[in-house]
Amino acid sequence: MAVLAALPEALASAVHDGDSVALEGFTHLIPHAAAHELIRQGRKELTLIRMTPDVIYDQLIGAGCASKLVFSWGGNPGVGSLHRFRDAVEHGWPRELSIEEHSHAGMVNRYVAGASGLPFAVLRGYAGTDLPEVTSSIAPITCPFTGERLTAVSALNPDVAIIHAQKADREGNVQLWGIVGAQKEAVLAAKCAVVTVEEVVDELTPVPGAILLPHWVVDWVCEVPGGAAPSYAAGYTERDNDFYVRWDAVSRDREAFGAWIAANITEAE
Repeated sequence: MAVLAALPEALASAVHDGDSVALEGFTHLIPHAAAHELIRQGRKELTLIRMTPDVIYDQLIGAGCASKLVFSWGGNPGVGSLHRFRDAVEHGWPRELSIEEHSHAGMVNRYVAGASGLPFAVLRGYAGTDLPEVTSSIAPITCPFTGERLTAVSALNPDVAIIHAQKADREGNVQLWGIVGAQKEAVLAAKCAVVTVEEVVDELTPVPGAILLPHWVVDWVCEVPGGAAPSYAAGYTERDNDFYVRWDAVSRDREAFGAWIAANITEAE
C-alpha cells in the first residue's frame, strides 16, 4: 500500500544522489513542485529521464542536479530553447551534462519494455537518422520470422518515477485524466514511484477516460495542491502561459536564473 506523506519526506526517502529519475507529464500534470523539492534538497548526479524535457528540467539542470539527460525532445513549449540546458551542453555550466537522445516512440517503447520485464523493445523507427551510431541504447535487429530490419531499444527502468495527478484515495490508488503522456508506463517501469496529487479523497469518483494506478504500484502519495504549476491539472488549475514567456528571459542569464531559484525555490518561505 502506498504511504501518504509530506513531499519532502517522500522525496528524501525515494531519491538519492546518482539515481535515475523520470519526472513525466505531457502538456499538463507536470510535477514542478516535486522538482523544486529535489532542488531544495540539493540532489546531485541525477540521470534525468523525460520524453519532453521543458522548463522543469531546465531548472533542475541549471541548479546542478543532473549529470545526464535521457530524452526525446527538449524546449520551452511555444517559446523556444531551454537556455540552462543549452548552457550545460555547450559550456558545461554549472556542470557537464551528457545526453542520450531518442524519438518519442522510442522512449515510450523503452518504458513499456521496462514495465513488461523485457530487456528491450522493437519498433520501426530511427531509419535515416544517425542516432543508432551515437546512442548505445539503440541497435538494429533482424526479425527472425520475416527478415525485416527493425530497431531495438533497451528497456528503461528508472530508479524513481515522479508524476502529478488529480486525485488519490487514502489507500494510495491514483486517478489522472486529460492529456496524458507516459506517466502510467513510467510508474510501472520504475523501481519506486512518488505521486503528488491535487487532493486526497475518501473515495475516487469514476471519470471517463481516466487512468487508475493501483496502490500496489505506488510507493508514496503526497497531497500538493497546485503541484503542476505553471503547467496545469485538468479540472483543477489552468496553465500559466505568461510564465513560459517570462522564463525565456530569466533562463538566458546565469545570474538572473540563480536569483530566480533563490527567490522562488531555495530561499522561498
